[in-house]
Amino acid sequence: MTEKKRKEADLYQPIQKHFTKLGYKVNGEVNDCDLTAVKGEELIIVELKLSLTVDLLIQAAKRQRLTELVYIAIPKPKRTRSKRWNDICHLVKRLELGLITVSLTKRPKIEFTAHPQPFDRKKVMTYSKRKRNALIKEIEGRSADYNTGGSNKTKIMTAYKESCIHIACCLDKHGPLSPKALKEIGTGDKTPSILQKNYYKWFDRVQRGVYQLNEKGKNEMADYPELVTYYEDKVKGNLKSEEL
Repeated sequence: MTEKKRKEADLYQPIQKHFTKLGYKVNGEVNDCDLTAVKGEELIIVELKLSLTVDLLIQAAKRQRLTELVYIAIPKPKRTRSKRWNDICHLVKRLELGLITVSLTKRPKIEFTAHPQPFDRKKVMTYSKRKRNALIKEIEGRSADYNTGGSNKTKIMTAYKESCIHIACCLDKHGPLSPKALKEIGTGDKTPSILQKNYYKWFDRVQRGVYQLNEKGKNEMADYPELVTYYEDKVKGNLKSEEL
């Protein structure tokens, strides 16, 4: 038995019943609005779609010229505990829209995932303070812009990889060194952790607390000529400072 094809009209009745029970006068298709609900001075507009699209968001945003109480209604997705669904809900709230999901079963059920209300950006930024700090830290940890924005499936230069290249250049120049000695010539506080974890497998421990650059590291460093040159010059600069 084939499943009945869904239509936007299937969303209408359960939402219409809900607002009617609450004492609203409900009408469908009024001046291009899919559903309107009026009670006293309060006007609610609901736009119905089988999926959440940019066009639906644009349509709903236009309805905000008529009332602050604008909802979008879509069939309830199978997965509501996914990152994508959370991102969708955030976008809807950011636009100060409401979101209704409808379970299209024999006895349709509606759920209000979000109500139209002012978006508190400062509150959200407070919650995201840790991520903001991590972003700033990553930016400050990069010596220059070695990535092209929008690139896909390409190697990304990170502050962590830059630190690895810096350490590799120092070891290539001086030979085996301890994390303490490397930090003294400017490789940073994360040096011990980078050497111990050895994520890229560039370093070998030659004795307790002493590391050297291996052949894999030397070969892969060649993929980053600009950075190698930058850090080689930096190593030379540190040597001159020490000589003075």
